[in-house]
Amino acid sequence: MKFFASCSKGLEYLLADELAALGCARATAAIAGANVEGTLEDAQRAVLWSQLASRVLWPIAEFDCADEHALYAGACAVDWAQHIGPMHSIAIDAHVSGAAITHAHYAAQRVKDAIVDVLRQQTGQRPDVDVVAPDVRISLVIRKGHAILSIDLSGGPMHRRGWRKVQGVAPLKETVATAVLLRGGWPKAYADGGDLLDPMCGSGTLLIEGALMAADVAPGLRRHDGLPPTRWLGFDQAQWQALCEDATARAQRGLAALRPGFHGSDLDPHAIRAARENAELAGVREAIDFSVRDITALPQQTNAKGVVVCNPPYDARLAADPALYRALGDALKHAAPQWRAALLCGDAELAHATGLRAKKSYQLFNGAIECSLIAVDPIAPAQREGTDKRALPEGAQMVANRLRKNLDKLARWRQQEQVTCFRAYDADIPEYACAVDVYTTLAGETWLHVQEYAAPTEIPEATTRKRLNDLLLGVREVFGLPRERVAVKTRSTGKGGCKYGRFDHRGEFLTVEEGAAKLRVNLFDYLDTGLFLDHRPLRAQMALEARGKRFLNLFCYTGAATVQAAVQGALLTTSVDLSATYLEWLADNLRENAIGGTRHRIAQADALRWLEADRGEYDVIFCDPPTFSNSKRAADFDVQRDHVRLLRAAVARLAQGGVLYFSNNFRRFKLDEAALAEFAQVEEISAATLPPDFARNARIHRAWRMTAR
Repeated sequence: MKFFASCSKGLEYLLADELAALGCARATAAIAGANVEGTLEDAQRAVLWSQLASRVLWPIAEFDCADEHALYAGACAVDWAQHIGPMHSIAIDAHVSGAAITHAHYAAQRVKDAIVDVLRQQTGQRPDVDVVAPDVRISLVIRKGHAILSIDLSGGPMHRRGWRKVQGVAPLKETVATAVLLRGGWPKAYADGGDLLDPMCGSGTLLIEGALMAADVAPGLRRHDGLPPTRWLGFDQAQWQALCEDATARAQRGLAALRPGFHGSDLDPHAIRAARENAELAGVREAIDFSVRDITALPQQTNAKGVVVCNPPYDARLAADPALYRALGDALKHAAPQWRAALLCGDAELAHATGLRAKKSYQLFNGAIECSLIAVDPIAPAQREGTDKRALPEGAQMVANRLRKNLDKLARWRQQEQVTCFRAYDADIPEYACAVDVYTTLAGETWLHVQEYAAPTEIPEATTRKRLNDLLLGVREVFGLPRERVAVKTRSTGKGGCKYGRFDHRGEFLTVEEGAAKLRVNLFDYLDTGLFLDHRPLRAQMALEARGKRFLNLFCYTGAATVQAAVQGALLTTSVDLSATYLEWLADNLRENAIGGTRHRIAQADALRWLEADRGEYDVIFCDPPTFSNSKRAADFDVQRDHVRLLRAAVARLAQGGVLYFSNNFRRFKLDEAALAEFAQVEEISAATLPPDFARNARIHRAWRMTAR
């Protein structure tokens, strides 16, 4: 059975790993959660033991939902008497997206109406509505015309552990606190005898969660005092009781064996008082020493091993002060130089203000607030004698400042569109003429792809070399990445356009995500990475149009558009390219998404000759040819010279009502509209296909939408 566990954004991959460790057959990261395969027992175990999940949703019905009438009818088709008793109260949590139903509250009301009508007809009674503490909580999700009704097995927010009596001004969610602890390597550090320190502990969330984690206390054990979290009739109460009995025994053993070594301090005495009360309720008060102390008075730690975790102030209610972050970094270098640290900062700029070198950085959300989590190991690396960290050169600092400005400008769009691979810089400062692309892998690692644009011949080589070095200094300063995670290339110009070829032979592929598709990229071996980021919106549009239809991808490269169409449910896909390397890459991309079979055809051929010989029909065609090609295995191709012949052949293969998307990146390209008017209706859509991260480079590609006359 498949079910869904939700979580805060940024915790998806940690959650998937946790659920797999809890025994689920399979867990795959999704947007704000994980899709899980497992039994009802697995789902109930997740409710009790997951430290990262916000909800565990067990689906009971799925149906197409074009409008409110379909929603009501779909909800009425459920046999609610199998799920809800005659005296049970209910609540419906609705999440909707799309144009058909836009108001979540109205959608919840229609489902409530359906449940009441069905139960009144079946039992003669109707359930009460209790939005605060219902017996059965029901989840409704409507997305892209499809509705899913699920039982919320958790019965309420799972970040509530049942120990918090008092909270500070801006409390840290317990689930996010767990992520900070895991990214800091706390479980292993505790097993190795290490201590845990929070020098700005507030009401104690990080320390208390760290102690409960060390003591093997199930997060859901106190949430309902051992009672079932829901009165859903399908809930296995005997199994829940057995799980709770086992968890109680483990907690008793773990708390008895919990050793001291947890240290918390804060400048606010009220916060420390609250932390002590919370720790008492959690049963870990004896293991934690709390003190009122300014960060500048942090003493040296006596244990040689340990982890620092901290959530310094950063939101609008607690004004973020870079000087405070600098003081925090300096204090940690003095107090625990060889320890690890995991710091949840407001943004990358505040993280940079600590002066600590992040080994890894992660973007996640504490509620609605986007944060930057940096993992540092060690806090103060040993320096060679006579060396010290130097200030950035002026040019590097200029690049760093512009990068931070760009990242801040793109942050809201990236969050809304769930974009993990994007262009962060594109020759914004003319003297530093490079493109900087960010690739975040499924594992949450950040990699950079830096392309230097070839400088005019009149600029001395020494000058261009210094500018590139300054740019790389600024880039690494902002992202806190080691050299090995930054690929650097130069785009030289050859006849007719860019010079392609192999750069390296590392064979190192990374898996990233675009929408619902997983795609493999190679940042080091080729000029291009395997994923043209500027075509992101066009791929998404075509994929939606190809749902249930036949899709043809000409000059398919590594097949990103094919994968997107297949993931969205294309009936058939055909991909054509001359390169065996690219087609093998495409095959790997399809396998990465568990896509196979005869419905997805791959053809190694000269795309134009193949097209002129083909007699198939296609509903959506994508044609993105190179500027030129002089391969020994095919006839020479020039997009300006040959585009009418190419498009005539492509339009001839369109089914009735089909559409052709044509794109190229030849900057001097001129479409022969007069010749095309004989066989196609043409609309230029270039502006609509340009994503915000390429706004500075509006001519990176041009695109047209064509239909047969």
